[in-house]
Amino acid sequence: MLFSELIDVLDPEPHSAPLNMAIDEALLHQVKQPTLRIYQWREPAVSFGYFGPVAEAERVAAGRVVVRRWTGGGIVEHGEDVTYTLIVPREHAFFQHGAPESYRLIHEAIGELLASEGVRAEVVPVVDSRGGGECFSSPVQYDLVAGGKKIAGAAQRRTRWGLLHQGSIRANVPLVGFAGTIAAVLGAKVSRRAVPDEVRRDAEVLAVSKYATNDWLRRH
Repeated sequence: MLFSELIDVLDPEPHSAPLNMAIDEALLHQVKQPTLRIYQWREPAVSFGYFGPVAEAERVAAGRVVVRRWTGGGIVEHGEDVTYTLIVPREHAFFQHGAPESYRLIHEAIGELLASEGVRAEVVPVVDSRGGGECFSSPVQYDLVAGGKKIAGAAQRRTRWGLLHQGSIRANVPLVGFAGTIAAVLGAKVSRRAVPDEVRRDAEVLAVSKYATNDWLRRH
């Protein structure tokens, strides 16, 4: 277990791409314990990393909604994946792990869960720099692969509030049932609760003022 206690935020309602990104940021600003959120997309969408070029993301999206993440990483297609966010407050011991180590530990835990579902996945030990902008086109260090194909990747951002880890899982498992068990492999004691009203209010403002704007989408 990575955490002795973990909050599992229940958010079953599909959201727009800007609102999904905004809820993650609003949670980061307010959580006091390690927090997991698993969420859905109101419509098929493509997210891309903070430093990525919007033109490439729009090419991959081919008319789907495009949103820029606050985390790094490449282009990720959403709609049929399991999308999750793990937030760790800066004061927590897990925050002391560097980016590669925290990335590895999280993916190892998810790999154990996949194994229990009959999916033999392993963590990639070395960097593969041959991949392009599409996140799932080629695995990088500590991604999860099964049968030579990448099935889980993530991106992180470290801030004055804590660690924001946004991940996507594509595996041949029952999506709803699998998503509901992720918290169990991360936390020894799991407390489930809805998205706090204050977080939701802040996120609705952030979605409109930041993530849905052209200034954010096309920032340089």
